[in-house]
Amino acid sequence: MMNLVEVVTHVNYWAVIVAALSTFVVGSLWYSSLLFGKKWMILNDFTEDSLKEGVYPMPVIFGSSFIASLFAAFSLAMFLGSTGNFGIGVFSGFMIALFWISTARLNTILFEQQKFSLFLIHAGYDLVSYMVMGAIVGAWR
Repeated sequence: MMNLVEVVTHVNYWAVIVAALSTFVVGSLWYSSLLFGKKWMILNDFTEDSLKEGVYPMPVIFGSSFIASLFAAFSLAMFLGSTGNFGIGVFSGFMIALFWISTARLNTILFEQQKFSLFLIHAGYDLVSYMVMGAIVGAWR
């Protein structure tokens, strides 16, 4: 059994950075007009103009999102430890996204009285993102 220092020293930080960046690749496809972007905008009553005039400026959104993704990828790498591999990484990402993140998202959707299809869009993104992150940090030892 490894202690915390050993777990942290076994983390491949390049894999964590690439895994965090992968969430942007998945997100840019997932929320594009090719996949679910139009439906996501409709469900949120967004327009192109309203997104440009949002509460937060784009650098804050993307910077904060990257930091959050770094934390997620780092914790996933620590969770996998030194024994992780591609398959365990994908499976762990799947389980984390499905049973931890999606259940929390479902509660938010329900209490905020949002449409269930919005939950499906977000949960699907989480599922794919965490599976890709798990694959990267699991395989890149």
